[in-house]
Amino acid sequence: MAKRRNRSKVHVQFSPFQFIGSGQASIIFMLAATLLLTVSFVRPGVFGGVRNSVSDIISPALAILSEPFRQAAAVTNSVTGLSELRAENTQLREENIRLREWYQTALMLESENQSLHALLNVKPDPTHRFVTARVIGDSGNAFVKSAIVSAGQDDGIKKGEAVLSGDGLVGRIIEAGNSSARVLLLTDVNSRVPVLIEGSRQKAILSGENTDLPVLKYLPADTDIKNGMRIVTSGNGGMFMSGLPVGVVQIGEDGRPYVKPYSDVSRVTHVRIVDYPENPNLIEGKGNLR
Repeated sequence: MAKRRNRSKVHVQFSPFQFIGSGQASIIFMLAATLLLTVSFVRPGVFGGVRNSVSDIISPALAILSEPFRQAAAVTNSVTGLSELRAENTQLREENIRLREWYQTALMLESENQSLHALLNVKPDPTHRFVTARVIGDSGNAFVKSAIVSAGQDDGIKKGEAVLSGDGLVGRIIEAGNSSARVLLLTDVNSRVPVLIEGSRQKAILSGENTDLPVLKYLPADTDIKNGMRIVTSGNGGMFMSGLPVGVVQIGEDGRPYVKPYSDVSRVTHVRIVDYPENPNLIEGKGNLR
């Protein structure tokens, strides 16, 4: 009985590499790997079918194994999205509160303005009619800075009316046909616009020079003018209504006060032509612009 118990405790271990040393086994594996790599490099299609078969076999398993990671990523994205939405919602609420405050301030200022107008018996500004037109032509070259719009006398367009884009003043109508009109741009050498420098209330004349930047003229020598000051129409002379946005001051290298217009004419596709009542005191000039 003792012999049977001893025999039952004996385990025979067999390994295919028991007669090969560990160093020799490593060499064999390296040679086999090198052989496989060489064959796959010389004839790539040899193992193509095997790879496809293996991929087909393991793809369901890979899909199952990757599902938890995909779900985790989806949950993470959802949590991140909710955090961003909360932050954006908070920001919008704060902006809404500020806008409500500004709205109340605007209502108070409007009421105060109406009261002052009534007290001073100020004549209210006439309502302005406008026509929206498309820019259909551009004569921008070294000698002429004008554009053609798709609205004319049939649409009520008249000579001298202001032309604006969504950003600011573009120019004025100088010729009006039946269905089209020509616009003299601010940058044209014949353009002269009475303007006002916001902040200093200093008046000047914006003069085109057939370049991208018209220049401010007839400023007093002691005028304190800096880069970034806003320029609007002054309304003097009755050519344009007051307060139309024109551009910002840009001091040139020569020290002259240029103005960068708000409206980039090269990118304007539609304009608004404003019918401003003509000043009856204006005298028609003898010369005609083109």
